[in-house]
Amino acid sequence: MDAPPPPLPPSSPIGPLLRTQKKPSFPVKAGLREYLQRYKREMPLSVTYERLRGFHEAVPLPDAAGKPTLWDSVMYEPSEMSVLNEDLKRIYALLKVDGDFSVVQHLYVDRVDFCTFGNSTPFRVRIVNPYNDNQDYFYVKKADASRIYGLELEHLLSPNRLNFLTTGNTLIEEHIPGIPGDVFITSWLQRGELKPIRVAKELVKFNERCFVRLLGDMRSYNFVFVVTPDFEDAQLRIRAMDFDQQSYNGRKNFYLPQFFKENTALALFCTRHLHPTAAYQYQREEQTLLLQRSTLAAERLGRLLNEMALDSISTPENVIQLRESLAEHYERPEYLRCDSMGELIRENLESIRRRVGRPLTTATLPDQLI
Repeated sequence: MDAPPPPLPPSSPIGPLLRTQKKPSFPVKAGLREYLQRYKREMPLSVTYERLRGFHEAVPLPDAAGKPTLWDSVMYEPSEMSVLNEDLKRIYALLKVDGDFSVVQHLYVDRVDFCTFGNSTPFRVRIVNPYNDNQDYFYVKKADASRIYGLELEHLLSPNRLNFLTTGNTLIEEHIPGIPGDVFITSWLQRGELKPIRVAKELVKFNERCFVRLLGDMRSYNFVFVVTPDFEDAQLRIRAMDFDQQSYNGRKNFYLPQFFKENTALALFCTRHLHPTAAYQYQREEQTLLLQRSTLAAERLGRLLNEMALDSISTPENVIQLRESLAEHYERPEYLRCDSMGELIRENLESIRRRVGRPLTTATLPDQLI
């Protein structure tokens, strides 16, 4: 086996913290709304974000260890609570079983929580099965066009499928289960039952997915690790769980998880356990999968990117800054003709399509490899 690559040099940009720019919320315009209706994401719903805002009391919610969290449990008037519980169960049925309420009637709403942190200030609904105490969650948020584009791109271009619904200015998202990245770093990264190469491989693949589809701000607390026992070793997959920073920022490195200070331990883990040639292999594997997924969903993805290209989900200054960085990175002046984030994602897919079949040389090793 080749020796592991040396640690990142002190001049590496991985250390500095890239601060998140406060992103405005963008309205859902007619074109995106039509897309959502076509693919059964938009429908009339009895539960809206504004309806949940009508709570009359909130109590701080501690974690399992009794420590404060960012969440409050909220309560509603008794006359509203009974009706609201049934409506929330119907929302859950739409997310999970295509609206077949008969198979979820036995469930009950255990709790509704509210978080005042972040851009989306979401509500979290806890659903419990009384027969086995199994619990699940879903979220009710203010609809934001860039977040919706992020959810749909994740559904089409990642190995994960996402269920979400919109109604007017409300967004309903399913819960994404897994081990939060920051918890994984502190409690799982050095555990002997996890094969280091599988952790490093998935980090490279996740890094590439975020970069190509321009999903930003993937700090360790914005993604989860899904651990699946296999007949020999556990398999891993990283899933994004926050799509607020989809295609807004103008900095190229903002779309590369490796460059956030919160992810330094993961990036250094990769340099210790993964040879650059192997990293390049895994990056190209993910690029190939991205192209295959884009081909399978060509019509739907084309409609989405067309709407995204017409939508204003960033500033002209951010688009100009990012297109110049991407043109230099991929050595393709075609980026300089792009006037929107949707066009930049389309150009990213074209760039990796052109790289297929190119021989591996030192010159072709891309700079975003962990």
